[in-house]
Amino acid sequence: MRTLLVLLTLAATGAAQIRFEETSARAGLKVTVRNGATGKFHLVELMPGGLAVIDFDADGCPDLFFTSGAALPGLEKTSGQENRLYRNDCRGNFTDVTAKAGVGGSGYSMAPAVADFNNDGFPDLFVAGVHRNLLYRNRGDGTFDDITAAAGFGGSKNWSIAAGWFDADNDGWLDLFVSNYVHWDPATEKPCGLAGQLFYCHPDQYAGQTHQLFRNNRDGTFTDISAASGISRVTGKGMGVAIADYDGDGRMDVLVVNDSLRSFLFRNRGDGKFDERALEDGIALGENGRPIASMGVDFRDLDNDGRPDAVVTGMVNDSFQYFHNQGAPLYFEDASSASGLALATRSLTGWGAVVADFDNDGWKDLFFANSHFPRLGSLMGLKAQLPNRVFRNRDGGRFEDASAASPALASAAFYRGAVAADFDGDGRVDVVVTALGSPAQLYRNTTPAGHWLAFKLTGTRSNRDGIGARIEVELEGGRRLYNHASTAGGYASSQDPLVRFGLGLAQAAKAIRIHWPSGITQPVPITGVDRVIRVTEKAPLP
Repeated sequence: MRTLLVLLTLAATGAAQIRFEETSARAGLKVTVRNGATGKFHLVELMPGGLAVIDFDADGCPDLFFTSGAALPGLEKTSGQENRLYRNDCRGNFTDVTAKAGVGGSGYSMAPAVADFNNDGFPDLFVAGVHRNLLYRNRGDGTFDDITAAAGFGGSKNWSIAAGWFDADNDGWLDLFVSNYVHWDPATEKPCGLAGQLFYCHPDQYAGQTHQLFRNNRDGTFTDISAASGISRVTGKGMGVAIADYDGDGRMDVLVVNDSLRSFLFRNRGDGKFDERALEDGIALGENGRPIASMGVDFRDLDNDGRPDAVVTGMVNDSFQYFHNQGAPLYFEDASSASGLALATRSLTGWGAVVADFDNDGWKDLFFANSHFPRLGSLMGLKAQLPNRVFRNRDGGRFEDASAASPALASAAFYRGAVAADFDGDGRVDVVVTALGSPAQLYRNTTPAGHWLAFKLTGTRSNRDGIGARIEVELEGGRRLYNHASTAGGYASSQDPLVRFGLGLAQAAKAIRIHWPSGITQPVPITGVDRVIRVTEKAPLP
């Protein structure tokens, strides 16, 4: 019956409509991000709201972790709340297990980053924050140990706003990249705005920071190799982080979008060094040659040519950016206008950015969590709270706003982070978004979608999560689909490690190949569709 419905919908419209239903209340998600605001417009108040997909109990069902601002660092006591962990019952119903798990944290948290850094089969949790970062090691029994100091992450003086795990040296152990924002000191922060009308200062009022790379020592500790690797040679005001192998050399590269500065693209040389090549490779600036106030980013193949493209959110009048990866010698071309994305997003301020195939037609779509800054309405005549938006990928190069089919998306708030996963196990990718001062939203995907496959990877020579693995699915007729394993992407958020593919009306795949970070290429036996396939890395026979 479902296949018939999909066929009828595709015949009538040319593609399935993307539809979401808001279900957070009945699903048991009761999360409101607090930023500890006191009416004095401290810059840190704008930025909280990251969240993560984390299957912390390894039962195959995606759980959720939410960050929240508590007491403002160095300021008068302010109200706030702990970070929260919610367990999924595999049907999309959630229970708060924060206290038992021991991940409530303290301080002023911004962004989680999830991965199995010690290769024991259970995902661990890094939490970036203001002047304090946290590292939780998963014990495997539903609880976590705070190993921040022992692992080498104690004593941070940075304002860290995003992070991402990847195997920088392909040694089978995950390393950590941390995006730092600006030097912020409550003791010296000056008020901004007009007399009697305070407002948040522009980031140009603050000095930028360098980013950081931490090498996994394979014993539960990490070494800061930011200087030795070349990561700290450039100073930015880092927001979103996304990671992919953009040049096809088998090594993961790091894309950082900065606030009102050009983006950074750290190309992995493979010798422990990184070259910053955003200008040379065409992704530093948009087609007008000016930087935008970037917040969120995702780094995935949007046109199924085997090369990861990039999508970046920005502030009102910036327009969001779509950089098409066209290969060497100048890798990226700003296709924002040609794709329709620039005009459609000019009036938006975007934070969270998610690339996922919401209608399972084989083309990855776009979801954006939006809001202007508080008081922007009084300054520019705009409503500060905004609705979220979903854009359907029509043919790998053009995007159309498909939000109208989902009345739930019309609800406006100060949205921030966004993650995507199949929370109820029906084969369709759902979305969760956070909002400052408003409840988080769970958008259940009710699209009459096509067939699908998802891959749960277990590395042996590669890292246990298989992060960095590239998967190619070939369909009858020669069509090829591409995706890669990564949890980094969005705004201050950590995504689902499952590697997903929409197949449209295809009843089977013709061939499946996994290119592991170790260099092994592994074919996968064809086992049908509409299922999660578990694949363990195997070396080829001699």
